[in-house]
Amino acid sequence: MRVKELAKELCVSAETVRFYTRKGYLSPTKSPGNGYKEYGARDQARMRFILSARALGFTVADIGEILAVADKKSTPCPVVRLLIEQRLLETEAQFSETKKLRDRMRHAVREWNGLPDAEPTGHMICHLIEIFSPNNTRGLNDE
Repeated sequence: MRVKELAKELCVSAETVRFYTRKGYLSPTKSPGNGYKEYGARDQARMRFILSARALGFTVADIGEILAVADKKSTPCPVVRLLIEQRLLETEAQFSETKKLRDRMRHAVREWNGLPDAEPTGHMICHLIEIFSPNNTRGLNDE
């Protein structure tokens, strides 16, 4: 099947298929008659694997590492377990930072609620942002 057919079957863009082909994760053959790339059942299975791995938070580099192990006819499961634990730790750290950002945003909304609008001056663009102090976080974790 051609790139657009594979993309349509897997509900991704043709550019997504081309991206993973350029990375070397898919290995289409060239049709001798017209030079078009033809994707076979192996490419289809690998693309499904790639999409599942991406949905679990694996990076493109992670996927390359996993495929490299699998291509050597070794089980990639130990690598997969290690990588997902790393991605989980990273995700939990990002989640923690996102919660802190949400708390700062809520604090700003409460703080700015009673303040008037102001025109920009030569020294200030928007006083709401400029008077906000991220260090003044009294009650940030009250919610």
